[in-house]
Amino acid sequence: MAMASNNPNLVVIIFVLLLVAFPHASGEECESKYEGACHNKSMALKLKIIAIFCILITSMIGICLPIFSGAVPALQPDGNLFVLVKAFASGVILATGYMHVMPDSFDDLTSPCLPQRPWHKFPFTTFIAMLSAVFTLMVDSFSISFFKKKLSSSSSATSLEAARAAEPKELEQFGHSHGLAHVKGVNAEQLLRYRVVLELGIVVHSVVIGLSMGASENPCTIRPLIAALCFHQLFEGMGLGGCILQAEYGFNVKAVMIFFFSATTPFGIALGIGLSKVYSDTSPTSLIVEGILNAVSAGLLNYMALVDLLASDFMGPKLQGRMKLQIWSYVAVLLGAGGMSVMAIWA
Repeated sequence: MAMASNNPNLVVIIFVLLLVAFPHASGEECESKYEGACHNKSMALKLKIIAIFCILITSMIGICLPIFSGAVPALQPDGNLFVLVKAFASGVILATGYMHVMPDSFDDLTSPCLPQRPWHKFPFTTFIAMLSAVFTLMVDSFSISFFKKKLSSSSSATSLEAARAAEPKELEQFGHSHGLAHVKGVNAEQLLRYRVVLELGIVVHSVVIGLSMGASENPCTIRPLIAALCFHQLFEGMGLGGCILQAEYGFNVKAVMIFFFSATTPFGIALGIGLSKVYSDTSPTSLIVEGILNAVSAGLLNYMALVDLLASDFMGPKLQGRMKLQIWSYVAVLLGAGGMSVMAIWA
């Protein structure tokens, strides 16, 4: 679980930034923050509770779906319908980061309630979002390098072709390869187990996004985040479920993995709700905390949509070899992103 253990560093960085920012926040109350329909504390709490149950259920559906995909042809991940729905969902996730979460962070970190220096002199939102995406890439990259070296050192004399032949076909249909498909002399079972570890590690990113949702008191930001996280957990769950289904783990290990995947984002939301109780709702501190967490979430959402979902599919052999399907997939992405963007008019 090396990747999962690395991800808490992201949370540490968030709180270091918060500690640096706190001295700049005055103790004055800022009632203007809660003017308008988009700042309703009681409504936000209701939405957070709904989000916990919706995301938990969606995660469990996603991770259990591969078990039933053989009996229901429409659920097969190699079908054209699945590809189009996934492309649509990726557009929704991408637009949520750019059109809903990031603007809310801009509003918080450029609020008149905050001092001119440093909050109005530097674009903290885009800077933090950029660092969030780059740091996530670093964690993914270093983790893959670590597992590649470990796989190479423990590989047997089995050739790559033999390992691929031994690997179940279903494994190619679910999830992302994350760069492990090119390791030479790797036992298929080893490759499968390391892919499960990487899939679980990637899911930990959702804890940070859940933390952002839990700390937010803005229903206009929380609503699209619920849709984006449900889509993300559904498809990541299918990727992880496909790997777990084929791996020779015991029942207890599989149950722990399913629970860990399903509970990460709800845990982040609950943690964010608890964090929001530490400071006054109308203080400059709340603006700083919500603004920084929203910026981090925007970077993570954009990374997950572009790298984990869109790039892995559109650069893969299925869409590269079928131009018509690729065009329709782009249409689905634009419909998903466009629909979520139009919602920003009212949200």
